[in-house]
Amino acid sequence: MSTETEAGAVVTARARATHVGVTPRKARRVIDLIRDMPADQALSVLRFAPQSASEPIYKVLASAIANAEHNLELDPESLFVSRAWVDEGPTLKRFRPRAQGRASRINKRTSHITVEVASITAPEPEPKKRASTNVKRRAR
Repeated sequence: MSTETEAGAVVTARARATHVGVTPRKARRVIDLIRDMPADQALSVLRFAPQSASEPIYKVLASAIANAEHNLELDPESLFVSRAWVDEGPTLKRFRPRAQGRASRINKRTSHITVEVASITAPEPEPKKRASTNVKRRAR
């Protein structure tokens, strides 16, 4: 979780699910749908998305929102998905019997899904700095 910065208070909360039984390629298709969306809108998109990877991603996003609300005391309506990514987990290698005594390999891929939600409060306007009057100008 990030802390507040001086310019604008950017606070992020993170949730992660590891060893999820969804291939990373399929999960990345769903993650691309919700990146940079408001959190409540992203939840509704995931709720009605037909892809099988939308269910575990929905759970991770809901967990990130709950982390932001509980641990950082942020308003859930001011959150948006700031970063989301899918890493490849360990691959389970299985074998499938084929014709004439052969066997072919089946790779059951897993994913590590990470979602970060952020809340940005408007930074306070800084006073404008005036240009220095002691600047020497070139004579023409």
